[in-house]
Amino acid sequence: MARESKLVANNKKAYHEFFVEERFEAGLALAGTEVKSLRMGKCSIKEAFIRIEKGEVFVYGMHISPYEKGNIFNKDPLRPKKLLLHKREIWKLAGQIKEKGYTIVPLQVYFKEGRAKIEIGLAKGKKLYDKRQDIAKKDQRREAEKDFKIRNLH
Repeated sequence: MARESKLVANNKKAYHEFFVEERFEAGLALAGTEVKSLRMGKCSIKEAFIRIEKGEVFVYGMHISPYEKGNIFNKDPLRPKKLLLHKREIWKLAGQIKEKGYTIVPLQVYFKEGRAKIEIGLAKGKKLYDKRQDIAKKDQRREAEKDFKIRNLH
């Protein structure tokens, strides 16, 4: 049986701003109308960040648009959402965050076997010169692909 996985939101900005060192898959504790809205692809994690409070993990700034037919059952689009992780994973993340420069960033939101999941990454911030290097590498690769395409046409 093939594992079905449907991507809802991707955080490209996270890869530009951070070095992602380790990834974790977490479940999302959501209300029914939020899940329906997610299934329609109405989610943004560009400005989202993650905090650990009292042994629980929450994502802040994750915007899930209200479901059109949800009326009174709709929740606040920016409310903090609880992430479901194993205790060991939470302890590991909490220990790493205490180290200098580490943070937790949301990478993508998707459905896996009908359940809403979020991939989070343990990340270290990039300096300005690291970002410039990445941009230069991307430009070089783009130029090489362009040259290759031109050569193959003739």
